[in-house]
Amino acid sequence: MVENTITVRSLFEKKETDFSLEILSGEEGLGRKITVPETHRLGLVLTGFFEYFPYQRIQILGLSEVMYLKSHKIKDDIFEKFFSYNVPAVVITRSLNIPDNFLKLFKKYQVPILKTAMETGRFSTQLTLFLEDMLAPSTVKHGVLVNVSGMGVLIVGDSSIGKSECALELIKRGHILVADDVVNIKRRPGDVLVGRGEELIRHHMEIRGVGIIDIRNLFGIFSVMDFAKIELIVQLEPWTGAREYERLGLDEKYTEILGVRIPEVTMPVKPGRNIAAIIEVAAMNQRLKLRGYHAAQDLNRRLIEKMKEESE
Repeated sequence: MVENTITVRSLFEKKETDFSLEILSGEEGLGRKITVPETHRLGLVLTGFFEYFPYQRIQILGLSEVMYLKSHKIKDDIFEKFFSYNVPAVVITRSLNIPDNFLKLFKKYQVPILKTAMETGRFSTQLTLFLEDMLAPSTVKHGVLVNVSGMGVLIVGDSSIGKSECALELIKRGHILVADDVVNIKRRPGDVLVGRGEELIRHHMEIRGVGIIDIRNLFGIFSVMDFAKIELIVQLEPWTGAREYERLGLDEKYTEILGVRIPEVTMPVKPGRNIAAIIEVAAMNQRLKLRGYHAAQDLNRRLIEKMKEESE
C-alpha cells in the first residue's frame, strides 16, 4: 500500500487552469507537502484562537477573512504564531486582494499564497474532491477489471490463465472494459475501492496470438469506461482433481485490499468451461446478495425446515 502525498507545486501545475490559480507570493515554499484533503478557513485564527488549529490543511481566505484583515489590525504575535506552524499553503478566493504588508510576510516566511477566481464554497469542495483522489491510499494489481452488468469485477490469476481472453468474451457479450493487465486501485472514503487502468495503455488489451488491440475503436465508445468500483474478485486457477471446489456457495470468501474486504470466488479453468458466462452469473448472484437475497442460504433454510416437518 502506498500513502500518497502531493506538493503545492503539483497542485498548482495540475489545477492551474481548472481552478484559475495564480501564485501571489512564497514561490520558495511550493515544495511543501499536502497530506490531508480537507481545507480550513482562517477565521478564528486571525483573532488569535489557535486551539485545535488544523495547520496541516490548505488554509482559505474568503470574503469575511479578507474584510477582517482590511478592517482590523492584526497583532504581530498572532502572525508570528501562525507562521510558526508549517501550513502547506494559503489560498485567497473570489480574486480578492489583501494588503501588501501581508503578502510581504508570506514571502518572508516562504509560505505559498495562491489566488483563485472561484467562490469560496465551490473551491473548497472541488479542491477537497481532487485531493481525496490524489491522497487516497493506493496499490497495483495484475489482472483485468471489467464492469459486468454494473458491477466491477476484478479478474486475477496466474499469467497465461486466460484473464484477457475471458474479459474479451465478456466485452463481446455487452459488458465494459475498465483496465487490462495493470489495475491501479485507490481506497476512497467509505471504504470504497476504485480501479482504473494506466493512462498510456487505457482501453487496450494484449491478446496472445493477435497482439495489442484497441477495445474502444473495435467495439465502440460504450465498451469502455475509465474507472469502476471493485465489488467482486474472481480468482482463476487451473482445474485440479485433487482440490475440492465450492459447490453450494454457503461459505463466503474474501480478499483484503487496502484494508477493505472484497467478496471472492475461485473459478477453476479447464477446456469446455465457459468462464465468461460463469463470471456473468457470479456478478449477478453477488448483486442479489448485496440486495439481501442469498440463494444457497435460502435453499439451505428451506431444506432444514422441510426435514423438521418430516421428522415431526
